[in-house]
Amino acid sequence: MRHATTAENNKLPKLKRKKTPSLRKWVGLLAGLAVGTTATYGKAHAQYAGQLSSIVVDARTGAVLSQDDPDLRRYPASLTKLMTLYMTFNALRAGAISLDQAVPVSIHASTMEPSKLGLVPGSHLTVEQAILALVTKSANDAACALGELIGGGSEPQFAAMMTQQAHYLGMSNTTFRNASGLPDPDQMTTARDLSTLGRRLISDFPEYYHYFSTPYFSFHRRIIPNHNPMLKVYAGADGMKTGYTQEAGRNLVTSAIRDNVRLVGVVMGASSNTQRSLVMANQLDRGFDAEGVAPVARPLMLARAQIGTRTARNHHALIMAASAHRRVVEVASAPAARRGRHVLAMPVSGGHHVRLIGAKVRPATATSSRSATKHRTAHNHT
Repeated sequence: MRHATTAENNKLPKLKRKKTPSLRKWVGLLAGLAVGTTATYGKAHAQYAGQLSSIVVDARTGAVLSQDDPDLRRYPASLTKLMTLYMTFNALRAGAISLDQAVPVSIHASTMEPSKLGLVPGSHLTVEQAILALVTKSANDAACALGELIGGGSEPQFAAMMTQQAHYLGMSNTTFRNASGLPDPDQMTTARDLSTLGRRLISDFPEYYHYFSTPYFSFHRRIIPNHNPMLKVYAGADGMKTGYTQEAGRNLVTSAIRDNVRLVGVVMGASSNTQRSLVMANQLDRGFDAEGVAPVARPLMLARAQIGTRTARNHHALIMAASAHRRVVEVASAPAARRGRHVLAMPVSGGHHVRLIGAKVRPATATSSRSATKHRTAHNHT
């Protein structure tokens, strides 16, 4: 796949790479372009409870392969961090910051609501650690600290810069108010705009795209896993980001590549993590079909015990499965593994749903299927 040149991709005034601009100069340049951005839109439109917005596009050409209400303006939740990362990669490319540069943690950044690293005011983390915290844990305190660094100490100024950059990329229905995606009534976007952002992250910064597939990273002797389930459950998926707030519902942007064909999919407003993942998987499958890519069987997709949740205490685990023909998708429940035992995970085949109870397999009932879809994770703002 041919990557466009930097000159083709960046509509912002060209930054000479021979001279390494100071962060203050770089921020001043972008902030000047962002003047007036904070007043671009009025109050947020009402959200669309129970109504999904989705789109799948060819990452190279931008051709729309499927869509469902992709232009409804919705809350992005933590998908906001995709633009925070775009701005970070842009600053790295310009030489305004470096991966090993210290990012100071302000009182404001430390007070962000979860999900967070638990950063302490006056402490530091590196730019690279902040990037990893965003793509894995979706840490709001790290996002705020990174935004303040690039925004000259001001998160609102960084948000104005984000909005201006989004409009330069063609995301005309997007407004940002913070770096994390925590609720703000004026912070809005659309599935179509996010597909544009996903494409540009891939084409504009191929040298940094690998961060999105990071399975985990170590921070202060803690192992922090990636929250994005698609990396584990969908063949060819290698990024990008999940998002959730109560107001936004469950959001997801995923990129997957098969046979040198790369797609970017967006799902917004799902009522559960399970629905979000299944809708994305089915949408991407249809996209690859439309591109003439041979189908890949999706047998067992996910088996995970929710440790510490009410579901785990009741000895349940979620198992996501689909037939090779992709016509049947089921969420089945099973007891969590005990000492000396393992959770049995059987693929769905032949068009039959199964519910797994220990070592005994019996057909699932409509009641058990509906009950399983009511599962909710304990993590917020991810």
